[in-house]
Amino acid sequence: MYPIERQQKIVKMVRTQKVVKHSELTEALQISMETLRRDIQVLVQQGLVEKFYGGIKEIEQSVTETLIEQRMVSQLNEKVAIAKECAEMIEEGDCIFLDSGSSTYQIAKFLCHMKNITVITNSLPIAMELLSTSVEVIIMGGKVRHSERSIIAYDFLLQYDQLNISKAFICTSGISLKNGLSDFSFEEAIMRRKIVQIAQSIYVVADYTKFERDVTVKICPLSNVDYLITDAHLNDDIFKQYKEAGINIKRIPLL
Repeated sequence: MYPIERQQKIVKMVRTQKVVKHSELTEALQISMETLRRDIQVLVQQGLVEKFYGGIKEIEQSVTETLIEQRMVSQLNEKVAIAKECAEMIEEGDCIFLDSGSSTYQIAKFLCHMKNITVITNSLPIAMELLSTSVEVIIMGGKVRHSERSIIAYDFLLQYDQLNISKAFICTSGISLKNGLSDFSFEEAIMRRKIVQIAQSIYVVADYTKFERDVTVKICPLSNVDYLITDAHLNDDIFKQYKEAGINIKRIPLL
């Protein structure tokens, strides 16, 4: 098992049990205490768990934006499953938009062997992932947002209405039936709003932790979204509420 897989399992156990002893973790993962300590140190540095004598516990989550590096490990299995489903919706000849975010980054990994597609993105990690492939990449110009490794594009640098996007895969920090999509960054929210206006089909990719959560800046109502794609951990009651509201939502089982 790779370190990132072990760390993902550790985070999942902590979020389920709130408090986990070292002995429980070494037994569940079949690893040595030395290996466990290394994994815990990584997770502590990423702000995902807190140490105490003999174990680790969940850090109480505030409604603030976490760094992209932290989200790359959080809910990784769920994001990979969502990404695989999204990649299967992309066809030869498509011009797509991949938003900056940990879920859309996973989509890019499934596109490396595809031909005759164009990816428009504001994500530096996505652009780097596709750099050595045959995928044509158009990266937006603008100001670099360091915490997200993304580029905030401005109207005077980019003619949005000249982009011919068939499918846009959008990330979001919050989704609710009442307020729709929301994000922490005003500038990112404005850019996403413009992409939603011009793309032919809008796919929102989000793991279960984003649902029924409103954050700082509203992006758009759910009526502007064509598809919501999430993972199998989404609560049954929430899933039912969205279906009954006429939202085209799909839960993807883990791979």
